[in-house]
Amino acid sequence: MKESTPREQILTKIRNALMEKSQMPYPDIDMNAEVFNRQDMSDGIEVIFAQELIAAGGQFIYSENEGSFLEFLRDLIGQHEWPAIWCLSGRLANLLQAGNIPFTTEPEHDPVVGLTTCEKLIARTGSIMVSSTDTTSRKSYAFPDIHLVVAYSSQVVLSLKDAFNSLKIKYTNELPSQITVITGPSRTADIEKTLVMGAHGPRELYVFMIDDL
Repeated sequence: MKESTPREQILTKIRNALMEKSQMPYPDIDMNAEVFNRQDMSDGIEVIFAQELIAAGGQFIYSENEGSFLEFLRDLIGQHEWPAIWCLSGRLANLLQAGNIPFTTEPEHDPVVGLTTCEKLIARTGSIMVSSTDTTSRKSYAFPDIHLVVAYSSQVVLSLKDAFNSLKIKYTNELPSQITVITGPSRTADIEKTLVMGAHGPRELYVFMIDDL
């Protein structure tokens, strides 16, 4: 009798396991139930997003319109003595030009302060969804020391599922090649379990929400 190879032995075990049906260990689990606890929606999902963003270590700045956004940005630049803002978005570049705020298309200063748009803001986790289509380059949100995000209140959705559904509607033919969800500044505790900010990306994260509703 020919001795079976280790590969054949493994495949035989897999086949036998598939033939033996086992009972579900937790038959009473409701697979359709919500994973997250219901949140108080009385103040609106914009407030929920702001609370969750701050809890994740980000900074939230509300602006009534684009004019007030430019004022807040100008004050922030002066307060921290930031160099010229690094911006690859044509739409945001036009906005910065209108506000006489210096910007560059090359990350040539230290610290690098990057300004980007985003696809969606996810209220439930305080996260920011960006894509290769919306931000031009992954480098624009992964490379800066300080990441500034400009969004509008109409971009806020409750959940990650809602965000993906919105993208499927927006990009009917083909989704962007890369979709990234950012939750708070970059952080790691790989070395000696010591929390380090900005190890693999921005150490600071700001979201400017412009009211357009």
